Amino acid sequence: MRIMVLFDLPVLTERQRRDYREFRKYLIKSGFFMLQESVYCKLVQNSGVADVIQESIRKNKPAEGLVQILRVTEKQYSKMEYVVGENKSCVLDTDERLVIL
Repeated sequence: MRIMVLFDLPVLTERQRRDYREFRKYLIKSGFFMLQESVYCKLVQNSGVADVIQESIRKNKPAEGLVQILRVTEKQYSKMEYVVGENKSCVLDTDERLVIL
């Protein structure tokens, strides 16, 4: 299962910019990766873990703006179509940097 967080936050004042930065840092520290600007995604084991993560996002949400959470299954996520552009994976799928101890 995947959790996607989509957000549109105002950045007109210094406080709003700080809230934006803090929310983005929170997502990254929580294991989310950026799919595109203001769209972050995380792989979770099951719906119980997803519930905990959703509650955590609610606790760390900024005071203003729009934050949306979307749950999709791996099967649904794998059917994502790239109309323009290409997949930029954060996952290393080669042994180029393999270290044998």
